[in-house]
Amino acid sequence: MISLIAFLGNYGREYERTRHNVAWQFASSLPFYNAFSWQEKFKGDVAVLETAHFAELCAQTGLLTTKDGGVPPVPKAAPEKLYFLKPLTYMNLSGESIGELARFYKIAPEEVLVVHDELELPLGTLSLKWSGGLGGHNGLRSTKAVLGTADFWRLRFGLTKPVNRDIADYVLSAFTADEQPALQAVFGEGAKLFAKLLLSSDPARLIPEWGKKKVLV
Repeated sequence: MISLIAFLGNYGREYERTRHNVAWQFASSLPFYNAFSWQEKFKGDVAVLETAHFAELCAQTGLLTTKDGGVPPVPKAAPEKLYFLKPLTYMNLSGESIGELARFYKIAPEEVLVVHDELELPLGTLSLKWSGGLGGHNGLRSTKAVLGTADFWRLRFGLTKPVNRDIADYVLSAFTADEQPALQAVFGEGAKLFAKLLLSSDPARLIPEWGKKKVLV
């Protein structure tokens, strides 16, 4: 099961609304975001929630409930706590922050979920992925280097690869007004997946539905 969730982004006000920071924007959009109490350590901002409390928040916000509207069950194998991390190292050194937290709490790579932007997927696409290639993403490359393996979970938000435009300039630019509806729609679906994912005893079961899902606006 997943116990460490790392939202990749670049630190600094000038990067807040950029495409490369879509994971931080997603985190801020979560309906229970105000329940996070962030503290700066492990080269990042860290928030910790009891898994049982996380389940209660999912029910309170309507993201995930039992059939009768109750709190979803916490699997027996679930970790007691969930660790949420926003590395403050800049994207290309994200792994340093992830590695420090993982080592301190003895969290294995297969218990790590990295939330990040993905150029190779169109905007409005949500993708749950296990292991595999890095797609040229510097944050993933750093994470693999520090963890010593690519065997960790990824939650990917599509950006759409630009044509005839510098990639660095594109990912460090803000989403346009026309892109906002698709972004908000994918955040809404992403929150539902996020709840299911962190309370699933077998995240792989979610891949057939969420391996590459286009969210309709």
